[in-house]
Amino acid sequence: MPSALFVLMLLAALCSLGCAMSRDEKLKLRNQVVEMFDHAYQNYMDHAYPADELMPLTCRGRVRGLEPSRGDVDDALGKFSLTLIDTLDTLVLLNKTAEFEAAVRRVLSDVRLDNDIVVSVFETNIRVLGGLLGGHSMAVMLKEEGQHMRWYQDELLHMAKDLGLRLLPAFNTSSGLPYPRVNLKYGVRGPESRTGTETDTCTACAGTIILEFAALSRFTGDPVFEAHARRALDFLWEKRQRNSNLVGTTINIHSGEWVRRDSGVGAGIDSYYEYLLKAYVLLGDEQFLQRFNIHYASIMKYISQPPLLLDVHIHKPLLPARTWMDSLLAFFPGLQVLKGDIRPAIETHEMLYQVTKKHNFLPEAFTTDFRVHWAQHPLRPEFAESTYFLYKATGDPYYLEAGRTIMDNLNRFARVPCGFAAMKDVRTGSHEDRMDSFFLAEMFKYLFLLFADPEDLRFDVEDYIFTTEAHLLPLSLSTTPHVSSVPPNQTIPQVEQEELDDSNFDWTCPNTRLLFPDPAFPRNLREPIRSAVDRSCPRPAPYREPGMGAPPLRAQDFMANNPEHLELLRRMGVSLIHLKDGRVQLVQHATQAVSPIAAEDGVRFMQEMMELSSQQQKEQLPPRAIQIVSHPFFGRVVLTAGPAQFGTDLSKSATGVRGFVTVAEPYTGCGEITNGEEVQGHIALLQRGQCMFAEKARHIQKAGAIGGIVVDDNEGSSSDTAPLFQMAGDGRSTDDIALPLLFLFHKEGNILLEALKEYRQVEVLLGDKARDRGADVREAEEDCQTEATSPTASESEATTTTSGKDGDASPTGGEDVGPAEDVGPAEADAPKADGGEEEEQRVDGAGRSADRLLADWRDDLEAFRQMEKDEL
Repeated sequence: MPSALFVLMLLAALCSLGCAMSRDEKLKLRNQVVEMFDHAYQNYMDHAYPADELMPLTCRGRVRGLEPSRGDVDDALGKFSLTLIDTLDTLVLLNKTAEFEAAVRRVLSDVRLDNDIVVSVFETNIRVLGGLLGGHSMAVMLKEEGQHMRWYQDELLHMAKDLGLRLLPAFNTSSGLPYPRVNLKYGVRGPESRTGTETDTCTACAGTIILEFAALSRFTGDPVFEAHARRALDFLWEKRQRNSNLVGTTINIHSGEWVRRDSGVGAGIDSYYEYLLKAYVLLGDEQFLQRFNIHYASIMKYISQPPLLLDVHIHKPLLPARTWMDSLLAFFPGLQVLKGDIRPAIETHEMLYQVTKKHNFLPEAFTTDFRVHWAQHPLRPEFAESTYFLYKATGDPYYLEAGRTIMDNLNRFARVPCGFAAMKDVRTGSHEDRMDSFFLAEMFKYLFLLFADPEDLRFDVEDYIFTTEAHLLPLSLSTTPHVSSVPPNQTIPQVEQEELDDSNFDWTCPNTRLLFPDPAFPRNLREPIRSAVDRSCPRPAPYREPGMGAPPLRAQDFMANNPEHLELLRRMGVSLIHLKDGRVQLVQHATQAVSPIAAEDGVRFMQEMMELSSQQQKEQLPPRAIQIVSHPFFGRVVLTAGPAQFGTDLSKSATGVRGFVTVAEPYTGCGEITNGEEVQGHIALLQRGQCMFAEKARHIQKAGAIGGIVVDDNEGSSSDTAPLFQMAGDGRSTDDIALPLLFLFHKEGNILLEALKEYRQVEVLLGDKARDRGADVREAEEDCQTEATSPTASESEATTTTSGKDGDASPTGGEDVGPAEDVGPAEADAPKADGGEEEEQRVDGAGRSADRLLADWRDDLEAFRQMEKDEL
């Protein structure tokens, strides 16, 4: 073998283990992180401040009480410029000291903490109190350097203490566990407080107080805050299940009874475990480490099923509580790094990374076979956090590439002209008009640190601990004297001293060079996990003796309109019956099978079908996307649509179907299309009603259409408020229908109709998800340098998660088949009983009329035109 060839092969082998990223490449990525932060932060300051958060699709601030309520999510908003406070220490970490100084002055002059408003104790603690303390830490550090903040006299700390005192009334319970909410002005349980009647709180809500409250006590010298936080942790420890040493998700704050007994490391519990370990790091109290190690041993025994982390019941920890995972558990590999348990951290992180690559982002929840369970993604930073800590522990450049993937996906799919928008559905790419404060507080910290070298930072991050909101608290607080203070008439429960076998626990992080003597070790852990996710865990095929013919039909492959499949069913003794409501019923008679083996195949098929139907009923139906790609939208408006059980399967099309929209005549599509010349080669727009969906599809297909969009005729209906359904066939074969047909509710359909009225030629892309918006914008800018571009504001009305109406839900994403009792009816657009309108409840999105919605959309469109003209 020539020596040069051998050298090339050796280099390739070494690079397969992970090639180091060049300093220039890291510098480029670090600068890109800063640019992304600037884009988000400056848009908040320009369009939202002093509001709590930015609404990036409509370029305005989210003010609680002025926008439609989002439920508990809004409890984080307190009219205290949340995003600015949450971002203070991020500015210093990214070397934006001038901006930090200006931001501190704004907080001191503009922010009030005595608002008559009910807020979440948990969110206000980690975001606002933590933000003020992190800002104070940075201000003190800069002042000591002598170049910045020389005027600073602990003003942020004074605000933090004021806020801490406003949170203290929530702890006035017999257990010491805080109420979940508090009125910043009136406390709890008062006639004006409008809170204090709650009985339950989550474990994380009560157990994620100690870092901020202890830091506040040690900064100010007032021990009352730390005492209350310790008392809450003591009570939670007392209430753990003594056999499993696990805690539940929700607890009664008065009785201490577990309300929800499922236990995991994700939502509802996550930061309780995090704060036990970090309290030991910050405060030096070994009791916290002892408790954490006992919990951790149980987590690894019962919950950890590498690479999965599955909830269990605290009283029956060998019994799984659910078959899906939520995205908040993505922090756990980072916590395992802090613990020193690197191997399971690598395995779980790799699973999360592969799920991210499948869906561009981590869905809010995903199943054990890595499919979407909850499709939202509010730009959570936990995966970036674990990526940073694993790179810190291993030095493996693989994690730099993972960080690059996070950045690329944010820029391709979440970036909009006014910031970064949360994903309403990772499958379609539709947006939600929100940019939570934690995006600026956490995401850019971890990404910047991932690509930064020590000389790029103005301080040593090793001197600080990250809170759960990534705020920086100095480790020097551990040397500050701690004075116990018990509130009057209250005693802190005595916790028995338990023996702990710590032979399996190192009290310091291990030396990763000794842990990984073989540089291929991390890669060898990742490879089988990557393969498992790629395969989505298919079941092994059942054994068949030689000569027994082809393998049986599998339930997930069955298509009710496939003649070969129907013949296979007949041979297995399975009969298929089309019901009037559009469902398909399957019945098996073993005696009608052609052989005993075929009968066994039929039994197996029916069992699979029942399991598949049951699973699909629990899952959200995969929606489809209608993306407006013509001028001035350029792909930034995505309407979430319902699919049909017939015609082109857009999920199997890499490019989708693209074409101009034409309104069919007649609009119902229930007769021969009279404007066939206009419809030919276009996507036909139709109205629901008067005939079956399949009949509409056949008429426009005959006229030469390449696709169809059916708009709901129930005025005011919206995917915001109605559950999803899919369009069913007409009870007979639909093999003749070869074009895609999608369904829009009235509100989303009117957005498309208004675009047609205003621009006449509107081009859309029908697909299973939105394509990269950047490509459309770049193409448009080449052709149209001087024109305004997209009305992104309209996306707040258009990008909605598809759902349907009561009684219309079909649990399948393709053919609606299965035992009749397990499968709900698909919507078939049948003629209405009275010859007119089908009786359905009128839905008015967020209480506003369609006219008002469209008027708002026009205003937003005009505002964006002006904005982009100003930019040009």
